[in-house]
Amino acid sequence: MFSHVALGADDIEAARRFYDAALGALGIPPGVVDEWGRLIYSHAGGRFLLTKPLNGAAASGANGGTLGFVAASTEAVDAWHAAGAANGGTAIEDPPGVRHGTEGRTLYLAYLRDPAGNKLCATHRLA
Repeated sequence: MFSHVALGADDIEAARRFYDAALGALGIPPGVVDEWGRLIYSHAGGRFLLTKPLNGAAASGANGGTLGFVAASTEAVDAWHAAGAANGGTAIEDPPGVRHGTEGRTLYLAYLRDPAGNKLCATHRLA
């Protein structure tokens, strides 16, 4: 459905440390900074970008917004959470673990905020 997702970040190097570690735990290659200063991750046909806001205002997390990443296993979720928390992220909500979703879905997930305050989730579907 999506060609790309972009989030704001005031400190691109802090974002790179966080996302290279957290996304690396999910098997995603390190990001590349382009000629416009945007940090770009490309994987499985999708692109994820971090950029300083074009309007010059400070970056901020979307109130009510969450960006979710697919993880191949519960161990990958745990590794993502640990790597992100060790590299400038903030653990939020409950610790990584099983959650029961709608329509009988069972998920293993974890939440972090990145250095700019964006809310993130890593999810592995169990059933």
